[in-house]
Amino acid sequence: MAAVQIDQVFKTFGKTQVLRGVDIDIRDGEFTVLVGPSGCGKTTLLRMVAGLEEISAGTVRIGERTVNDVAAKDRDIAMVFQNYALYPHLSVRDNMTFALRLKRTNKAEVESRVQRVAGILGLSELLDRMPRQLSGGQRQRVAMGRATIRDPKVFLFDEPLSNLDAKLRVAMRAEMKSLHARLATTTIYVTHDQIEAMTMADRIVVMRDGRVEQNGRPLDLYDFPANVFVAGFIGSPSMNFLQGRLEDDDTFVSDAGLRLPLAGQLRAPSGSRASFGFRPEHIRLAAGETGAGFDAHVEVVEPTGSETQVVVRVADQPVTCVFRDRVRLRTGQTVRLAVDLEHAHLFDADGVRIAAPGRG
Repeated sequence: MAAVQIDQVFKTFGKTQVLRGVDIDIRDGEFTVLVGPSGCGKTTLLRMVAGLEEISAGTVRIGERTVNDVAAKDRDIAMVFQNYALYPHLSVRDNMTFALRLKRTNKAEVESRVQRVAGILGLSELLDRMPRQLSGGQRQRVAMGRATIRDPKVFLFDEPLSNLDAKLRVAMRAEMKSLHARLATTTIYVTHDQIEAMTMADRIVVMRDGRVEQNGRPLDLYDFPANVFVAGFIGSPSMNFLQGRLEDDDTFVSDAGLRLPLAGQLRAPSGSRASFGFRPEHIRLAAGETGAGFDAHVEVVEPTGSETQVVVRVADQPVTCVFRDRVRLRTGQTVRLAVDLEHAHLFDADGVRIAAPGRG
């Protein structure tokens, strides 16, 4: 195992700058997820750590060694790709042991590792099958087994679950988290799915346009987003935003005239432009509450069983609500809603979060 340090890394393809001075420190044994929209540079960064892309500027260290000029095969890493990349003419056993056999590892050691890893991943009964005889989830476990059996210093995963159906993705997330808990190997995992990031990571790195927007623990990013981009990207459904300005009496007034109190928690210069953010689960039905809330027009009701997602229109703007309890709402209905101000967020004109005292 080893720590990974990415220091002021740049990547340029011709005149196109893909990475713009990325700094990330990944501790030994940590599960770090790189997340962001397509084209943000996360896969390019992973390939640079793997040695599959050259570094235009900056340094990458694995353990105590700078690996900028070290060949991929000599970096002591193992990579799992989106498409599994199994050899179709080799059995599960041979796919898993291919790298060990290239290194001329003795047969007893190879067999010992195969049995150990196959047992962990539930592949013991599949060792003699060919890849074409396996399901998508089984193929992904074989790819993970091929990486695990090498006992590398660092695991690299490039969107390994994106080809699986929704139910299998949930199961594989749990398997991968369990595997990391057993092996405690430093892991860098790339995904565009922020739910995967939230559920699997020790630390999340949110990227956009080749830069790191925020780096921290999953719930810290959820509760204390650094800016509007992170606030809108982390969380599903995403955070609601109202655009407007602040008034002298600690009140936010949206551009459509909706007035929301700030309860003295969020302060910025009076008259300044701001964005008021609140998550869908931090809205409640406020019927009968004196002086609380605002009227909203129900447009979409989506019950899922455990919760109900409702899209309403507030002052000509759509707002998403999530109610944990069963609610009886219908399209076209007017309801009274209120925002839980303890969990509201305020962002300045540049989109940077204005921190309230004691809230990070």
